[in-house]
Amino acid sequence: MKTTFIFGLALIVIGAAVLGYDHYSYTTTENILQIGPITATAERTHTVSLPPIIGWLLVGGGACVIAYAAWSKKD
Repeated sequence: MKTTFIFGLALIVIGAAVLGYDHYSYTTTENILQIGPITATAERTHTVSLPPIIGWLLVGGGACVIAYAAWSKKD
């Protein structure tokens, strides 16, 4: 039961994080030009959006797992 409860709690925490941070960005370095030993690079920032439904599904799934852990409690 304890493992199931912890798993459900982890799903809720991850879902709340997805709802709090609806997008994240990362930077890549790309070679623009290379002539012999001379290179020109550029840093580009990419943004990835996360739909809120993913967060709500994780929170709901975590709540269901916790409810199952409480319901199937073995004395």
